[in-house]
Amino acid sequence: MAGAASALFLLDIKGRVLVWRDYRGDVSAVQAERFFTKFIEKEGDPQSQDPVVYDNGVSYMFIQHSNVYLMAASRQNCNAASLISFLHRVVDVFKHYFEELEEESLRDNFVVVYELLDEMMDFGYPQYTEAKILSEFIKTDAYRMETSQRPPMAVTNAVSWRSEGINYKKNEVFLDVVESVNILVNTNGQVIRSDVVGALKMRTYLSGMPECKLGLNDRILLEAQGRTTKGKAIDLEDIKFHQCVRLARFENDRTISFIPPDGAFDLMTYRLSTQVKPLIWVEAQVEKHSRSRVEIMVKARSQFKERSTATNVEIELPVPVDASNPNIRTSMGSASYAPENDALLWKIKSFSGGKEYMLRAEFSLSSIFYCFRNTGSIPEDY
Repeated sequence: MAGAASALFLLDIKGRVLVWRDYRGDVSAVQAERFFTKFIEKEGDPQSQDPVVYDNGVSYMFIQHSNVYLMAASRQNCNAASLISFLHRVVDVFKHYFEELEEESLRDNFVVVYELLDEMMDFGYPQYTEAKILSEFIKTDAYRMETSQRPPMAVTNAVSWRSEGINYKKNEVFLDVVESVNILVNTNGQVIRSDVVGALKMRTYLSGMPECKLGLNDRILLEAQGRTTKGKAIDLEDIKFHQCVRLARFENDRTISFIPPDGAFDLMTYRLSTQVKPLIWVEAQVEKHSRSRVEIMVKARSQFKERSTATNVEIELPVPVDASNPNIRTSMGSASYAPENDALLWKIKSFSGGKEYMLRAEFSLSSIFYCFRNTGSIPEDY
């Protein structure tokens, strides 16, 4: 069988091997040194930022987390995206066990690390990557590992993300839709490009093996059924589901059918390429009255319905690096100067729809620094 990883390496920030697991016997620890040499060469090339290095018949897929590099090496024509995804799952599992994945935590728990790597990958192929399931038969206590007599049913079951025998006195399901808006605006205030990145976040506290179904107001489904959309349907792009979703069912009738994991998880992420106007429009005007003083006037206007309210709004405004002695006044909320970020932070606890608020700030500028930066020379009277 082709396409498997030959070995998995965990390296420190200097490229030294902390832990490595050989799965197929066709690579050696020397490959880690060759990988890091090629990686250093690529790091100096700003045009090359891909997470794959190729050298002398070996492909290296890697990610960095904190002060640790996780790298999978393969001599075969492997699925690089799948192995990189597996490395991210390895990070999640280690964080579940050690709180933080760092060089120190690996050194303190190397026995458990090897046990986890043996369970998560078999002969170079990813196996079990659910931290909750792995923790049922790989347990740690003061650097000691305990294993049960047999693995839980979830490991040998088709539903590997959920254990059997779960029972709640009160069955509850919570669903949140969390969206972020990305907008590119030109200097004239015109929206050039906008999109919405969203996620369906669920928390399930259900007994047994529940079958859940979720329908979407999807344009593709409505058009397939011959129903008019009337502008209310949505065009979802870049859809990514949790592994519990039955993809075949979704392809047939656009119904999200699944047996959920226990607790919190992301059911689905998506993107919408649609024209979106900013919920809060911010206009700023900067006036330099002299080389030593600058005045910033900001107007923030909410563009959503009056019955809606935005809470905990934060507006960050860049200011000159040599600004000092701020004098700030606001019509609503509070504002503070953050010199470590060269920014002015305006916080509004409650921003109602159809409202408009003002901020005015004055800063002193260092005239000496101004001369250095703009003329590149030192004044004669300095």
